[in-house]
Amino acid sequence: MGIADDLKRQALNVSGKAMEKLMADDRRAMAIANAIGKAQRGKQALDRGQEELMKALNFAPRSEFKALGKQLSSLKRRLRELDEKLGEL
Repeated sequence: MGIADDLKRQALNVSGKAMEKLMADDRRAMAIANAIGKAQRGKQALDRGQEELMKALNFAPRSEFKALGKQLSSLKRRLRELDEKLGEL
């Protein structure tokens, strides 16, 4: 076991103990859960607003960019596979 693994293990132990103490109080745990929920709802509202703005400006929505990125990755992977097969021939 290296130094990095030992440090990671120690950091996980310390963070676990800190989370236990932080969540020991029910009111504090509920406040943290509420804050996380608000942050998630805020992110969703921001994403919806961004999609609406992009649609109003006639830009492609983010979901289309993601889909195109996945297609491009798939094509690159297929191209590498074909290149390897061609190199073997």
